[in-house]
Amino acid sequence: MSADGNITKDLIYDAVAPDDFESMLDLDRYNNRSTAFDKIISATHDHFWDPLDPKYIDYSAPWDMATQPLVGEELVAALQTDYVKDKLNTPELRAQFVNKSLLYSFSSILHGEQGALNLSASLCHVLLDQGAQEYAANQTREEARHVTAFAKYIKARWGRPIECSKVLQDLLVDIIASPEVYKKIIGMQMLVEGLAMGAFATFYQKLNDPLGRQLMQLVMTDEAFHHKFGKIWADRTIPKLSEAEHQIVEDWAAHCFQAVLFNLVSPSEQVALYAEFDLDPARVLEEIQLIATDEARRQDMKEASNIFRVLIKTLLNAGIITDRTRAFYGMYVDMEELKAEGDKMVGDDIAEEGIKYLQKINFKDRVAANVSIAAE
Repeated sequence: MSADGNITKDLIYDAVAPDDFESMLDLDRYNNRSTAFDKIISATHDHFWDPLDPKYIDYSAPWDMATQPLVGEELVAALQTDYVKDKLNTPELRAQFVNKSLLYSFSSILHGEQGALNLSASLCHVLLDQGAQEYAANQTREEARHVTAFAKYIKARWGRPIECSKVLQDLLVDIIASPEVYKKIIGMQMLVEGLAMGAFATFYQKLNDPLGRQLMQLVMTDEAFHHKFGKIWADRTIPKLSEAEHQIVEDWAAHCFQAVLFNLVSPSEQVALYAEFDLDPARVLEEIQLIATDEARRQDMKEASNIFRVLIKTLLNAGIITDRTRAFYGMYVDMEELKAEGDKMVGDDIAEEGIKYLQKINFKDRVAANVSIAAE
């Protein structure tokens, strides 16, 4: 196998070209279904929910977007600058700024969920193992309901989303269009899904809007299992890589992480927002830059639910990070401290409680099974 190929080390992740449907008709393939994904496939029934059914989530719940901030002002970088605080000198103005700022975040989530839908669908076309293929199909269905759910929330609170940023669009296109399975799994199943779990956990804890908090928990009941699909790949692949292959995988992971860290949540993406509130975009960006030092970012990443801390922990636990890139990630977190935390991921507890809630709805006439998302 060439070093830049699929880097498949386990038959359950063996793949073919997207246009090679003939390989799917191989008779021996039908009798060689793996059991590696059976547990997370069967768990699908425990966390089923329908974004169009108000017994699961009711989007008619009111919220005054003109006076009630969806989150605290401390979560909006621009409102930490003296310039913006002085200009937006009433609680109502600041609430409107906070809420409009969150439209950027929720629109990015919506576009990311659309990317996850297309990515998981693309895996159905290339993975040969029926178990892996069935799981990818399950995830496709779940990502589709996430797209519906976030689209409905955005419509309820803002009316419509904003366009996908160029940075996020390029990253999603790069991951989805890649013919290499390892790029898809690291890019989406580990990093983007890890990003989602961190973001949803933060919003679940910080949102003032009960509807938004409920949405986060419901989505997390699905995402926790999507993240496990990537973990299974890492457990079965990373220890078997040659040094050259590991470098390729490690460099791809660092590339995706860097794109997310330095660009995805860049305040420059919200220039139009600053102008809308009669703020000088250049001055806002300049003052944000003064407070957004590496040390400030490192302090922020000490929070267990910090999105990028979750991503680094994902890569570290997967065995992807070596001494080659350890210093890069170590600029922002204490790597030894992170390693000592074990496999438990932020958001698992929230997701487990969400599954119990869903079991009461879905199996009210049956005894619910115990719930555990913890890595195995």
